Amino acid sequence: MLFLKSTTVTKAPGIYEVDIAAKPPGKTFGVFLATDPDNPPTQVLEALKALGFENTYNSNYLHKDKGKVLDLHFQKDGTDLFKGWKTEECAANLASIEALFSGVGITVAPRVMSLAEAYA
Repeated sequence: MLFLKSTTVTKAPGIYEVDIAAKPPGKTFGVFLATDPDNPPTQVLEALKALGFENTYNSNYLHKDKGKVLDLHFQKDGTDLFKGWKTEECAANLASIEALFSGVGITVAPRVMSLAEAYA
């Protein structure tokens, strides 16, 4: 679940927050979205699916400011060990993710999770 300060501001229609993160060592990234379930970002979700990302987790909750949130996680299998991404796949997938989100006005900053965060 992404940390949200508020549900009164969106980064793009239907999107409260976006996190592009990988577990260490950091070559296979997931897309984590906090969305508005009453106004879903349908085009973004369809574009992620078209890029090969599969929805692996979803959870509805009520934010402390009483706004509804749908937490979504997406992953894409690669061809490396344990379905990870090879270096070339990582570069191509990150470029696709950045292009998708920049198209809706969101700048993403891919990051590698800490060990504590990744395995909590």
